[in-house]
Amino acid sequence: MMPLILANVGEENMILKVGGSPEVKKHLEDLGFVAGGNVTIVSTIAGNLIVNIKESRVAISREMAGKIMV
Repeated sequence: MMPLILANVGEENMILKVGGSPEVKKHLEDLGFVAGGNVTIVSTIAGNLIVNIKESRVAISREMAGKIMV
């Protein structure tokens, strides 16, 4: 298990756990980051990530990506 920020670009990963405060977890789950879901990093820009999640592209900060374990 590793944080999403360490995953390779273009590689599909399964989300194992979403951490953080209850508010952060709720926000990430609303965006589609739920355990068992798949996420693919499209690109990284200045440490922030653009990912494919549930047929959508979402930009998340490096801090948020550190709370998503794959």
